[in-house]
Amino acid sequence: MTTTAPRLGDHLAADAPRRGLRDSFPDREAAYRAVSSRDPRFDGRLFVCVLSTGVYCRPSCPSRTPRPENCVFHRSAAACVAAGFRACRRCRPDAQPGTRDWDVDGHLAARAVRLVEAGVVDDEGVAGLARRLAVSPRHLHRVLVAQLGAAPADLARTRRAQAARALVEDTDLPMADVAFAAGFRSVRQFNAVMRAHLGAPPSSLRRRTRRPTADGLEVRLGHRAPFAAEPWLAHVAARAVPGLEVADGAMVRRVVPGRAGPVLVEVRTDAMTARIVVASLADLTRTVGRLRRWLDLDADPLRVDEALATDPLLAPLVAARPGLRVPGTVDGGELAMRAVLGQQVSVAAARTMAARLVAALGSPTPWGLVAFPTPAAVRAAGPDALRALGLTESRARALHALASALDDGLDLGPGADREVARAALGDLPGVGPWTVEYVALRALGDPDAFPAHDLVLRRALGVDSPREALARAERWRPWRGYATQHLWTRTVEDR
Repeated sequence: MTTTAPRLGDHLAADAPRRGLRDSFPDREAAYRAVSSRDPRFDGRLFVCVLSTGVYCRPSCPSRTPRPENCVFHRSAAACVAAGFRACRRCRPDAQPGTRDWDVDGHLAARAVRLVEAGVVDDEGVAGLARRLAVSPRHLHRVLVAQLGAAPADLARTRRAQAARALVEDTDLPMADVAFAAGFRSVRQFNAVMRAHLGAPPSSLRRRTRRPTADGLEVRLGHRAPFAAEPWLAHVAARAVPGLEVADGAMVRRVVPGRAGPVLVEVRTDAMTARIVVASLADLTRTVGRLRRWLDLDADPLRVDEALATDPLLAPLVAARPGLRVPGTVDGGELAMRAVLGQQVSVAAARTMAARLVAALGSPTPWGLVAFPTPAAVRAAGPDALRALGLTESRARALHALASALDDGLDLGPGADREVARAALGDLPGVGPWTVEYVALRALGDPDAFPAHDLVLRRALGVDSPREALARAERWRPWRGYATQHLWTRTVEDR
């Protein structure tokens, strides 16, 4: 009698009922249709665990479509790993950039995911994450498992594994340095987590070497295509503050904040790479996260474009600029202060004011650039010193009040409660609805932010009042921020 050897993953199939392997994706039929058609629009939003092989894939995986009874569908890679599956080596679902699904709503799970991606669990643990969200660790665990199928610790491990994978593949850093830079506490933990995610040692990923230069590490900036580079570059170049930033063709260089000191970054959109010079490897992953938010690399362009192209006003704009991103920021506080400087003045005038502020209160760096002033430095300077830079009295008071609020702990980072931040900004003197929504769009990363008071935007819509603009934009939810960016970029006075 011939004995057939069991296939890898048969133990999962036989054991599935006992282990409680259930879908966390809400619509199993829609999920299987996406997998059957290899629909790339679901990449990052849906993951399929294949019981017969023990791997998990993205829907567009080129491998043979598994039978429905062999599939378990999840919303996150972390849930797949937690269930005992490893990443497929063909479609590499663990190497995909993140999704903006959880940025649509400001609920608890969304904030938790953004804070995990910002490294809060690495720094403060799950208990610290729960404190940030003002809930108990048990409640947070319950919500995330229900929403994503994965616990906070699972999400944090997946984040570290994804960061480590990029460093292993794109640099020649020693494995111990990769582990430290990705947030692991030990090489042993690094090896164990990577084996769980990959089914192989991390060294197996190093198919080629990219030797770090003496003046920095080069990393790839993974993203979903298409990426409209020219509008992003035009936005940044028009606002490049002398002394702080340099924009030259497809290259942008500037200083960003780091915990161990200032960090030099040089982004190239033609190659979608970044050269990063850090004082400590502990700042590397966080810096990459800042760059991803600046370039809006975790957007799902096909999904956004598909939704907006149904509007006759936006359809030609989407066709002209597929993959348009909303330029973000490397630091929420900096963006907010620059927004106040730019109230009711031209882009050129705002840049001049920002350059004066940087020259007067910024910190020199070894690279010939100046770091943007901290909120504490602007607060300490006081309104009189700000007026001496050419600001009006009301603008100086507004900037000083904002800097004071930031110094006191106003959170404008990726994990902030957006409605709390909006309310706090709106309570500051000299900060109106336009500034609040502008900060929500570019600093808080709200894809549905909509500055209805913007005159250029209202002209593009052909309406006279903010109320009319809001009514016209209702059909664009939850992507009103991207619609706004399309309308701004078609005008000369791009915001």
